[in-house]
Amino acid sequence: MKKYNWQIILGLALIFLSVMVYLAHFIWFRDLHHILIYLVGDIAFVFIEVLLVTIVIHNLLNNRDKREKLEKLNMLIGVFFSEVGTKLLVYFSDSDPDLEEIKKDLTVEADWTDEEFKRVSKRLRNYKYNIDNRKINLVKLHDFLLAKSDILIRLLENPNLLEHESFTKLLRAVFHLDEELRNRKNIEKLSENDIKHIAGDIKRAYSHLIYQWIDYMYYLKNNYPYLFSLSIRLNPFDETASPEVK
Repeated sequence: MKKYNWQIILGLALIFLSVMVYLAHFIWFRDLHHILIYLVGDIAFVFIEVLLVTIVIHNLLNNRDKREKLEKLNMLIGVFFSEVGTKLLVYFSDSDPDLEEIKKDLTVEADWTDEEFKRVSKRLRNYKYNIDNRKINLVKLHDFLLAKSDILIRLLENPNLLEHESFTKLLRAVFHLDEELRNRKNIEKLSENDIKHIAGDIKRAYSHLIYQWIDYMYYLKNNYPYLFSLSIRLNPFDETASPEVK
């Protein structure tokens, strides 16, 4: 209420001062016609001013704010893939018996167009992301996620990520998988049903991870060519990939 009270008092004071100035103008010059001409003109311009401030300028500032938030979000996504995501792609894809179906689509090239990225994204939406229970190295996966748990927690705690729904879903899926593994007393002696359950958690994280990865690669290509170049040379789906420039 105090906030609104000072605003009301300020508004009334400004109106009073305006009336006083107009009154002083009339007393000195005795020209009501002149006052009304400029008063009506000023009032007419108020509508244009509102248009400029509330729509044009507001949209420009809003778009700039969105761009800045997008930059921060993609910096966090970059940290995730650098520290966790790329390695997880290797773990998960090694357990995918049907990987060859999409492996070519995931070998991103420097000359890919927007249409190529859109085609691959559409293909990935319809992919089944199967996981072969016999190929899962749960001990290795558990140790890796345990070592990266602090990074995952910090990313989840970042309020900026709430505006990136798809990446938030990915983080939650990975964090849930980490929790499932950490709560097993002996990962090396799990029942077949329990392994199937964990495989389902891996499948969920795997599907979010690949789709988010291709989306991030698209962002890098359009905004940071030098980061995109390195990401291509570190592509986890390209067996010939090497960080060294040949």
